[in-house]
Amino acid sequence: MAVMQTTRRADRDEVIARLRAALPARAVLTHPDEVMLYEYDGSALDMALPDLVVVPGDTAETATAVRIAADAGWPIVARGAGTGLSGGSVASEGGLVISLARLDRILEIDPAGRSARVQPGVVNVELSERAAPHGLHFAPDPSSQKSSTIGGNAAENAGGPHCLKYGITTNHILAATVVLSDGSIVTFDRQAPDAPEYDLLGVVVGSEGTLGVITELVVRLTPNPERIQTFLAVYDSLDAAADTVSAIIAAGIIPAALEMLEGDGIRVVEESVHAGYPTDAEAVLLIEIDGLHEELESQAGEIAALCDRHGARALQVARDEEQRRRLWAGRKGALAACGRLKPHYHIQDGVVPRSRLSEVLRLTRSVAARHDLLIVNIFHAGDGNLHPLLLFDVREPGVRERAIAASEEILRACVAVGGTLSGEHGIGLEKRDYMSWIFSDADIATMLAVRAVFDPRDVMNPCKQLPTGASCGEIRHAAGAARAVAAGAWI
Repeated sequence: MAVMQTTRRADRDEVIARLRAALPARAVLTHPDEVMLYEYDGSALDMALPDLVVVPGDTAETATAVRIAADAGWPIVARGAGTGLSGGSVASEGGLVISLARLDRILEIDPAGRSARVQPGVVNVELSERAAPHGLHFAPDPSSQKSSTIGGNAAENAGGPHCLKYGITTNHILAATVVLSDGSIVTFDRQAPDAPEYDLLGVVVGSEGTLGVITELVVRLTPNPERIQTFLAVYDSLDAAADTVSAIIAAGIIPAALEMLEGDGIRVVEESVHAGYPTDAEAVLLIEIDGLHEELESQAGEIAALCDRHGARALQVARDEEQRRRLWAGRKGALAACGRLKPHYHIQDGVVPRSRLSEVLRLTRSVAARHDLLIVNIFHAGDGNLHPLLLFDVREPGVRERAIAASEEILRACVAVGGTLSGEHGIGLEKRDYMSWIFSDADIATMLAVRAVFDPRDVMNPCKQLPTGASCGEIRHAAGAARAVAAGAWI
């Protein structure tokens, strides 16, 4: 079992007493077995035990917990479903984790206004299921949508396969209620178009819990399309598949989704999910278009011609909804399927211009060979959001360090070709110290100044997203790995 941190231990009993006096008994978790469940997120790279966990039932209880912890000078980390992949909800400095799991209600669906009012613990896919009878859905669809929560999606500004056409989470958030570090409750609202003020909601979405705790959201709902058509394009050349991606966008077609799987990823997904992917292919594109019947007829013909022109050996069209679901089950189940290859993983999230996809994909193969790692690429090709999946067995000496070094090399290449560090997973702990690759000291100082306006106490998820110097501990990949093996926490 991991050892409880001793930081701020002297006043722990006092904080527990204050929390228990102010909150329902079930809301305050202190037993080591309970607290241990909150020491890592979906990446399981960085691990650290919080001192305490609170599971509030509403905004008022959340504000009370924040105020008590902040008055004690404790770090405060908001946590959704824990599916994040950059260490953003890991309590790296100890302190209080506020789990929003009980704030899980859909408060209102407004079909006429095409919006919904929800609590942050609502699971992403459940909102679309509830909105379906009204012909609406919540467009952001990360691959984790069956488990990730809307609050976490907002904190990380999550994307997903269909963000190519419909935009990322920030494009679908209309208002947010936020608890600030002093326990005050504010609402940021941009439901009125062209509101005459600073877009503070845009600052909060994607801030990874460093500005406050979101306890309620108003989100945009999108009408379901009249028709959907899904294609699987099969290639014997990785370059040909990447060139097709650029050609489709250059032709003025914006698919609802444009995804790529390559190499071992195709084979392991097919063995696991039986989606209908040809296991001898070098790459496949999953292309989806939606809209009016007449519009799709024209687009389908253009896509078929472009795939043929750029070397697709086959183009399959999903014949019905069941086959479409199977094709998507393969893509969205890819991460889990790769557990057949190796027991542990490190997934990256760099972004590159579409025209440089082939170049960076070839580089990942070179990196894999040099670091003696298995790297699988399964990613959002349409917007150049790469997800190289570095697979390994942590019990092999030195492999963790090789995986981190390889990951850094891939990210540096993304930046070098005009890309950036993250498309949807966030910065968190994982990429915090890489921010200087793309931002100057003055840029970072300005962002820290903005953070200080919201959180002058510097208690909201400290040491995440932005490098802040010596006050933050080093990222403890190796220590976390050792504890994980000891505790049997790896899956």
